[in-house]
Amino acid sequence: FKKLENVSGHHIANMPDAALLQSIAAYQQHARLKMFEDAQNDALSKALYCVKERAKTLPDLLEKAHFILTDRPLEIEEKAQKHLNDVSRGILSELTPHLQTATWSRNDLEETANAIAAQHELNFGKLAGPLRAALAGRAVTPSVFDMMLVLGREETVARINAVTGERG
Repeated sequence: FKKLENVSGHHIANMPDAALLQSIAAYQQHARLKMFEDAQNDALSKALYCVKERAKTLPDLLEKAHFILTDRPLEIEEKAQKHLNDVSRGILSELTPHLQTATWSRNDLEETANAIAAQHELNFGKLAGPLRAALAGRAVTPSVFDMMLVLGREETVARINAVTGERG
């Protein structure tokens, strides 16, 4: 089964996005899952670049893409909830205004997040857990920067605000 998963993962990673979306739709139909609406398909299409490389199966790919396929309010899994304490929520609250004015590029997002972490004498890894929880409701996700880029500024800030209790 490991070999089969490895071959499947290689196939998924190298499949053109349009063909992969068709395979996902066929899987949903075969498994009698609810079919995605157009907006979900569009969102998934935007996220494929950051989820298909590590997916071994179509259900695995959909799990990795959970962050873009779910709406607010996010249900935060217990393992992710452990990253959200008063201190981390405070740091996320400080990060939000910087995200609202940041150039929405991976480099700028990384610099902004790293600068906030450094102000608190933390390495970025200590901020990544709370960000994953806020953005996806999960402890294991694609890169937080990829998620921010896919979600966009408005949704990223809204999800962070949802866990920090901020408005805006």
